Amino acid sequence: MSKLDSLNSWHSDWSNTKVVVFGLGVSGFSVADTLVELGAKVIVIADKAETDLVNVLDVLEVQSFIGNSLEENKARVDSFEPDVLITSPGIRPSNELLVHARGKEIAIWTDIDLAWRVRDKFAKAAEWICITGTNGKTTVTQLVEGMLLAAGVRASACGNIGVPILDAIRHPAEFEALVVELSSFQLHYIQHMEPLVSAVLNIADDHLDWHGSLDKYASDKGKIYNNTKVACIYNSLDSKTSELLAQSTNTESAQAVGFTVMTPTPNEIGWVEDILVDRAYVDKADVADEIATISDLHNIPVISPHLLANVAAASAIARGAGVQPEEIRKALQVFKLDAHRIELVLDAEGIRWVDDSKATNPHAADAALASFDSVIWIVGGLLKGVDISPLVQKHATKLKAALVIGVERQSVLDALAQYAPDCEVIEIDTKPELVMSEVIAFARAKASSGDVVLLAPAAASMDQFQDYADRGNAFARAVLEGRE
Repeated sequence: MSKLDSLNSWHSDWSNTKVVVFGLGVSGFSVADTLVELGAKVIVIADKAETDLVNVLDVLEVQSFIGNSLEENKARVDSFEPDVLITSPGIRPSNELLVHARGKEIAIWTDIDLAWRVRDKFAKAAEWICITGTNGKTTVTQLVEGMLLAAGVRASACGNIGVPILDAIRHPAEFEALVVELSSFQLHYIQHMEPLVSAVLNIADDHLDWHGSLDKYASDKGKIYNNTKVACIYNSLDSKTSELLAQSTNTESAQAVGFTVMTPTPNEIGWVEDILVDRAYVDKADVADEIATISDLHNIPVISPHLLANVAAASAIARGAGVQPEEIRKALQVFKLDAHRIELVLDAEGIRWVDDSKATNPHAADAALASFDSVIWIVGGLLKGVDISPLVQKHATKLKAALVIGVERQSVLDALAQYAPDCEVIEIDTKPELVMSEVIAFARAKASSGDVVLLAPAAASMDQFQDYADRGNAFARAVLEGRE
């Protein structure tokens, strides 16, 4: 048995374990902080870092090496002789320092791997409910957290959703359940975990520049199903998710449950007109339990098919975790979407202005475009190696105009020219700080009653904006300017 094999508890002896933490973002800092508490020997290597975080590391007496050359970092790793390197999940496996570490037979983890090993800090370790997918995973994670809280379970949403999982594990609330949103990056590196319930919501082209192909991306997502104990949730309308479940390991004792926006069959949760129905967690195949109705979603102004799918998915996950239908309904009645997710910014003069800046890939933009009939579409940014043509072709007939932003405009312009020849196309080529004001000026000139001006860029935002929230906020400011 290797030294790392014995480190399977918060209460293991970590004092002689040497760890390199690679990357100093939110998750990297939580790793370093946790390892100090465990008594491990730690150094931090990062290309860049916030000064405040480096200062805290100094207080914790953790050496940090920021902005050094590759050769300096290799030498630092070699001289430190670590047992394990814990990388920030967004760093690609092809990174030369990671390649060097693998060549030295140094184990590579992320914060998720460490969290699984030390999840028992308190008397009873929290159960993990793990969620991934190309789109919708944050909304579903938040929904499940709300459903568990409505059932009286001490639960916390964490992981890729913003709260580092190690912070949740160390929280004095002693959570009973962690609802863990997992990205494809985190799942690529994952070594072992045993979720109570796991879910893959959907699979579509995304992050192909990172993973190398759709098959590799999907395979990494599918790792979430391995070792699931109670229920594996898949999308009945996305065959790739059920294929990934079929390829999983050690899931024989878990129930396979589908979710759908259609009428559910046995072992599914879905919608019968306006009613959400459970045909999975019932005693007989011909029995169905009502969970909720669309009217329970009264805090959400735009009810899209994508939202209904997310609600069905969250309900399937929560039911697998033991939440009762009436508790799910209570959670839905108070639920509100995060900003920038098909968010209605303004409804005036028959024109709706909708911010879906969170649509950072074509699959997410598809969900937004499917919700409306006549669209002035704001599209473009960083495409991450994904072909936007199928999306344009699918929705060409509803595109009244397209306002193309971002640095990777040419492939968007080409797709619009080929597949939406009747759509008026306006290329926005200006300074980043002027992009949205120019976009909105053109949109106002083109929009008429019945139109939706939709920011659903199908691309990442960092070429012209700080992040998708900054992009959405710029859109909202430009739309509302002068209306106060």
